[in-house]
Amino acid sequence: VQLQASGGGLVQAGASLKLSCAASRRVFSIGDMGWYRQAPGKQRELVAGISSGGTTDYADSVKGRFTISRDSAKNTVSLKMDSLKPEDTAVYYCKADRITSDRVAYYNIWGQGTQVTVSS
Repeated sequence: VQLQASGGGLVQAGASLKLSCAASRRVFSIGDMGWYRQAPGKQRELVAGISSGGTTDYADSVKGRFTISRDSAKNTVSLKMDSLKPEDTAVYYCKADRITSDRVAYYNIWGQGTQVTVSS
């Protein structure tokens, strides 16, 4: 089972983008999910997380600008990013702590990164 992320791109400061992440095939369930980012020369950091029950958490740097959501029926997670700033430039990754498919549990599944570049 893999996660596939999409929606990155090049935008100007103040613009919006929406990232999406979906499982590569039909799965039974997905646990907590999150979006991380890694800028050049920096460590990967948690941007936003959402539990299987819908509880959300955000990094202080994105609170009020980013919104994470999930569609449990479709097993997808999205990140709506508004008022983007140049410092939001990074490769963004989605992650699931657990995916259950065909009675097999997979842990710490990462999607491939999607580049977000915000110009000033």
